[in-house]
Amino acid sequence: MTKHIETNAQRSRSATNICGAVFSNRDTENREYNASLSSADDMPLSNLSLFLMCVAIWGSTWIAITFQLGNIHPATSVFYRFFLAALILFALCRWRGQTLSFGPRQHAALLLQGALMFSLSYLGVYYAETVVVSGLVAMGFSASPLLNMLGVRIAYGTPMSARVAFGALLGIVGIALVFWPELGPLAADSKLMQGTFLIAFAVVTSAAGSVIASRNAARGVAVWQAMAYAMLYGSACSLLFALGAGQSLRFDWSLRYLASLLYLAIPGSVIAFAGYLTLLERIGAARAGYIGVMVPIVALFISYWFEGFTWRATTWIGIALSIAGNIVILRRASIRGARPA
Repeated sequence: MTKHIETNAQRSRSATNICGAVFSNRDTENREYNASLSSADDMPLSNLSLFLMCVAIWGSTWIAITFQLGNIHPATSVFYRFFLAALILFALCRWRGQTLSFGPRQHAALLLQGALMFSLSYLGVYYAETVVVSGLVAMGFSASPLLNMLGVRIAYGTPMSARVAFGALLGIVGIALVFWPELGPLAADSKLMQGTFLIAFAVVTSAAGSVIASRNAARGVAVWQAMAYAMLYGSACSLLFALGAGQSLRFDWSLRYLASLLYLAIPGSVIAFAGYLTLLERIGAARAGYIGVMVPIVALFISYWFEGFTWRATTWIGIALSIAGNIVILRRASIRGARPA
């Protein structure tokens, strides 16, 4: 599919400044609350810093994933990515002197988190990017905030704030407008239909994994150890899937594959997920999931250099709506005595 682009760096900086103002307000309000959380010491960064880091890294991984496709089966690439990330995390935990001992119930919960977040969801993403453009996959993940809110509502009965739901919907509509031209041939193209199903599957399983991760954090499982085991279990699930599909564990030693694997495994998995899961614990699944609304905007600007995407009026309107949703969902509100929306 042909992709075109025109861009405006000033608008991008403006969006970042707005997000910064919102997160600065929340950082001020949440300082005492965050100090009581165990994983806050693991990632000693402000909520704004964690948010921007995750958005920047994950906004660029959509391109990196395309470098993994072709010679190696998608499930095998998912296995390599998270197995390598898990090994790095286990080494870091040992170096930091953190315990890696958990009970059977905790391991079962971490297995479920890993299967959903680091296997099934990414299998959907990698397979989807073999048949549709990466921008369409990114757009699908803009539904994460709303699905996260629905997930915690269904699983734990957490009240869903109308304000937060409205902000999430604004963001989703905004991203839909940004990528609207990509959706034109959908009905007439079987590959796009297949890709749409895979995207929906990936988004739903990712949201379910976020709910499980939030529960694990609430039960005292620290971020780094949780990620290490969850990624290990997730990589094992992907390995079983690859072997079940009759795939051998071939490896591509080209610079293109190696560089993208290292980028996806270390910044894209270890660093970004540490930030994301820390945000899950600090501000809740609904607000942390709003990263998924902002990531496609970064993916658009990266597409200016690598893929090409036409910047139309709907593009700017969509970005404006997404930023407006960011303000609504994260606007100043007292956290004391409140549960995540």
